[in-house]
Amino acid sequence: MPSSVRDIPRLSDADVRRLRGPRNVVDPRRPYAQFVEPERNARGIVKDVATILITNKECPFSCLMCDLWRNTTRVRVPEGAVAAQIEWALQSLPWTPSVKLFNAGSFFDDQAIPHGDWPRVATLLEDRNRVVVECHPRLVGRRCLEFAELLEPALEVAMGLETVDPQVLPRLNKRMTADDFARATEILTGHGVGVRAFILLRAPFQSEEEGVHWAMRSIEYAFSVGVECCSLIPTRGGNGAMEWLAERGHFAPPSLRSMEQVLEYGLGLHRGRVFVDLWDVERFFGCPTCSAQRAGRLAHMNHRQEVPAPVACGCATRT
Repeated sequence: MPSSVRDIPRLSDADVRRLRGPRNVVDPRRPYAQFVEPERNARGIVKDVATILITNKECPFSCLMCDLWRNTTRVRVPEGAVAAQIEWALQSLPWTPSVKLFNAGSFFDDQAIPHGDWPRVATLLEDRNRVVVECHPRLVGRRCLEFAELLEPALEVAMGLETVDPQVLPRLNKRMTADDFARATEILTGHGVGVRAFILLRAPFQSEEEGVHWAMRSIEYAFSVGVECCSLIPTRGGNGAMEWLAERGHFAPPSLRSMEQVLEYGLGLHRGRVFVDLWDVERFFGCPTCSAQRAGRLAHMNHRQEVPAPVACGCATRT
């Protein structure tokens, strides 16, 4: 894995899209998934959170590492469809104090979430305590604040900081800078809106050691600009572009041990909550003896926000 990426050509929107596989068939009348999972809240209490994965038009940003386009439509969904999806999902799930509305892009992109659906969505959520949506930092502005004013519950916006590695961030095709993220965070927190940062662990073009280093620096940066919660995303393959990079030695997924190391560091800062995304964590297993234990230890740290005793294993590889 190169320590410098200056000589590696950047992939354009067209390149990223050309390398993709097939898109999944989705129904614009239904979310493509909904589920409930526990999460520790800002008061230190583990509560169930309902997550609704909304079906809508694909994000206009073709980020290098993203595979969320698989469950999107090619055209804008009809007005009323998103509110109907949320209503259907809420009726199918047990009541939870917090709800995440994730839409494989930006909630404040009118091509994804029609503005006309907002009043109905706000009414559906009026008995909740907190609503979390996601948004690209460059789309944060007046529309976010308008939606926050409609809501009875508190609003939190999750944004992808990804990495503050100055060589790698420009090559993720995300079309943003760390300063863009800081500006968006300032706007949101200045109006009482919470902010969660998504941070990649071992982004493309990084070695294992560089991935750990820059994930730690990214957590520090996120907290320094006002973020309350950081979510570590172990970088995965599966979108075509990542496989193309892997074949050329420019990408490999992180180890479980690196996840532990970065999460331990983030928790040790005592600046806010830090989680690691454990969805399909089994794909990161390397040692048949200790991998399951390490995954359990990561889940413990997510829920307790404390660092337990390390897992002892004599495996020769980092897992």
